[in-house]
This record gives sequence, C-alpha cells and structure tokens, in this order.
Amino acid sequence: MEGAGISHAFFCGARICYFCPVKTLRITARLLFFLSYTFVIVAEIWMRGLIHGHDIRRAMRVRRRWARRLLPAVGIEIETQGEIPDYPCLLVGNHRSYLDPIILLRDVDAYPVAKAELAGWPVIGKGARMAGILYLQRENSASRSDILRLISRRIEAGFQVMIFPEGTTSGLPGTLPFRKGAFQLAARSGFPVVPVALCFADKADFWIEKETFLGHAGRRFREKTIRVKVFYGPPMQGADADALLEGAKGWIEERLVG
Repeated sequence: MEGAGISHAFFCGARICYFCPVKTLRITARLLFFLSYTFVIVAEIWMRGLIHGHDIRRAMRVRRRWARRLLPAVGIEIETQGEIPDYPCLLVGNHRSYLDPIILLRDVDAYPVAKAELAGWPVIGKGARMAGILYLQRENSASRSDILRLISRRIEAGFQVMIFPEGTTSGLPGTLPFRKGAFQLAARSGFPVVPVALCFADKADFWIEKETFLGHAGRRFREKTIRVKVFYGPPMQGADADALLEGAKGWIEERLVG
C-alpha cells in the first residue's frame, strides 16, 4: 500500500508538472503577443499622425482593429447580442475586469473614461492618449467636474463616450450603486444612454478584492479560454436623471442575473 501511495503521488505530481509547462508557455506566448502587437499598433498610430497629421477617428479605427485581433489571440471568446450603437451616445456598462473597455472597443469607436493612473503605463498609456481616452482622478471633485464637461464636448462633437458608473469592479451578482453625474449630464443635454451588460462565464475572471493586475492576468491568461457575453441595450433618453440611471442599471442587472 505504501508503494501504491508513492506511485499515486508520483503520478499526480507528473500530471501537474505536465500541465504547468503548457500553461506557462501559453501565458508567455500571449504576453509576448500582447506587448509586441500593442507596440506595433501604437507605432502605427504615431507614424500615421506624423505623416498625415493626427486624426482621432482614424486612430480609433486602428485601435478597433487592435482589439479585434488581440482578444481572440489571448483566448477571449466573445458573444455579442443586441444592436451596437453607431451614433453619439453615452455607453454605460457594468465593471468586472480591466478587460471591459477593450472588449467594448472591439465594437465601438469611443472615448473610454479611465483612471488617471493608466496614463503612466508604458506603451499603453501613450497609445490610449493617441487613440482617445478621458482620464479621471477619482478622488478629485474638480477632476470629476472636468470629466463631465469633456464627456459633453465629445458627444456634442459626434463621438461616443464609455463609462463604468460603479466606479470600480465588482463580483456581486448584480451591480454596485451607480454614480449619478453622467446621468444628470445626459438628462440635461438630451444625450442617449445605451446600457451594456458584460457577462463573464467564470467568476474567476472578475478582478476584485486586492488582487494585483499582474497577479490576476497571470492566473487567468494561463487558461485556454475566457468566455464573455456582451449585451447592447436600447437607447434611453429623458429629462429625469434618476429614471435614466435606474433604467440603465435595471436593464444591465436583468442580463447579469438572468
């Protein structure tokens, strides 16, 4: 029996050792592809701007091509339902992961609203600035006011703006409370609000608690596939900010818990 136990332990150990190299190779290949392809895309946007002058819509089209090629290459399978908006609007989504804006940028040419810390990330920060992004210092009330003004200007100029009004990621079945500022802006200005629900098949893909970006990415991108469903809702308009907020939140939560 003792020998059998040793053999069983050896077999289990061998099995673990067999799969670990596969996952290590997988994440290494994906990381190298992400870094190299992102660098190429950022260089392309920069060179096109240098030669032809900066054109934000052209840069956004290049960014969409980047997202469409990058996501399947790193194992992300996306199923989309609903009508993807092609008009100026405020896109409002639930927030599960750092992947959320990239997943949506696969479908739309929009200005994401993102935390200011992203601006300092090598390559990514520069590329995001060139392709269109609005940076927010979340704890700074003046920054929040400035962001609302910028959102208004971008939508008035014919662009889409993407926000995640929970303000942080969540692993709840539904959503965290939504912040009201962007809905007040939409109500005052008459901008359409389009709710978007991002539904990950595996809760392990939620980036929550105090897990670091590298820790989460290292854990999840070892896996063969990350599956996501994206639901685009109907445009919502009206002069009542509370009704817009509750309408978008309710529509999203129906898809998350349904």
